[in-house]
Amino acid sequence: MWALRALIVFVAAIVLAAGAFFFLAWRSEIPEEAAAAEATFAAELVAKGAQLAALGNCIACHTVPGKPAFSGGLAVPTPFGTIYSTNITPDRETGIGGWSEEAFQRAMNEGVDRKGSHLYPAFPYDHFTHVSAEDNRALYAFLMTRAAVKAEAPQNDLQFPLTYRPLLAAWKLAFLDRGALEPDTSQSEAWTRGRYLVEGLGHCGACHTPRNAFGAQDRDQHFGGGEAEGWQAYAINKDSKAPIPWDEQSLAFYLRNGWHEFHGVSRGPMAEVTGNLSGLPDSDIMAIATYVTSIMGDPTPERGQRAAQLREQFGGDYREQAADSQSTPVSASGGSPGEAIYAAACASCHEGQRRQPFGGLNFELSTAVNAPNPQNIVNVVLFGLPPADGEASAVMPAFRHLLSDQQVADVLTYMRDRFSEEQPWPGLVELIANTRSGAHKVTIRPSDGIERAPHNVGAEEG
Repeated sequence: MWALRALIVFVAAIVLAAGAFFFLAWRSEIPEEAAAAEATFAAELVAKGAQLAALGNCIACHTVPGKPAFSGGLAVPTPFGTIYSTNITPDRETGIGGWSEEAFQRAMNEGVDRKGSHLYPAFPYDHFTHVSAEDNRALYAFLMTRAAVKAEAPQNDLQFPLTYRPLLAAWKLAFLDRGALEPDTSQSEAWTRGRYLVEGLGHCGACHTPRNAFGAQDRDQHFGGGEAEGWQAYAINKDSKAPIPWDEQSLAFYLRNGWHEFHGVSRGPMAEVTGNLSGLPDSDIMAIATYVTSIMGDPTPERGQRAAQLREQFGGDYREQAADSQSTPVSASGGSPGEAIYAAACASCHEGQRRQPFGGLNFELSTAVNAPNPQNIVNVVLFGLPPADGEASAVMPAFRHLLSDQQVADVLTYMRDRFSEEQPWPGLVELIANTRSGAHKVTIRPSDGIERAPHNVGAEEG
């Protein structure tokens, strides 16, 4: 009798738990809106939506290079498998042409599509949930006035049981903080605006914050550095390794122009971000810089003193006296293989007369040389920096066909020792080999970054 009662209690608990989970996970379907794709929107609203789409870098994830803009199908690698971005053009069959504004708002706020399916957080709704209804309305207007493209995204390739989307409800319960950000009345208007842009549609933390075992951002390491498309997204908090710390003016200039004389050019996924940010007003760029530099905080006295020395050394006409300012003169007959390679392949640009963005950054100013992970500088040495299409841009040759894995390791070891006070990087040869072979996949972009820009892929059509 006791065993029977225990079994009944156990079964009842399972049924209740299943019912509770079903209640938590279930979302209703929002009916198609027949006239959604034919709706008209005010020109001002569409223009605002274009700026917001640029801030959100929507084109980057929702466009395969060379394919029509926003038509989806881009493979997004994750530790759990590959997710393919969806078509967000107003095509009724394969895109969002049948989505009402209500359905769009729900996707942004809750991570649930029109049919009621939970979306994978590769779509960063943990950030987009903070976006206002007004801004979502403008973004919806912009997307619904793009050219409709019939394109079905491939099926996701995910590990079991992650193919069962209702499980995402549990992920959201643990990691999704829905709704507007709590106001901070002690901060300035610019800081408040910057936080809204950065933590919301800009979703900077999606790349610049490390993730936990469940794929959620580690809240205890906000902006502590992450990874995107085979590149390291540097720490942009107090752990930043920039030899000259960022301030509001330098960061705003970098975000507006894609380069800064003390920090170099943007590259990898960040190049596309800075390229798209060029469409934002100066006030928003400065607000982003205000908020991010507040997270970085003031440098330590020692770091501030070193930065002052570097500014004096490399400010003004430093290129004309760069050779004299180096503590260790370089010669092709140097004492190590790495030094000889550096003298032959690197020094003429990185210690030359040409200024940013077309000249090479002196490595005493390089975050990449000081970073805890050498992945970014490995990427650049192997694959270079291809030129932009039809316009002047920073370029760098690729050395993967000229230097062996050991030679690349030698030159990077020399650079780390000469230009940084950090400890040597371990495991360089293996990392270089994996990057060269494609075992570690890297996306290569031109320096202007806009591989998937409107003028390249047709976003201006329609």
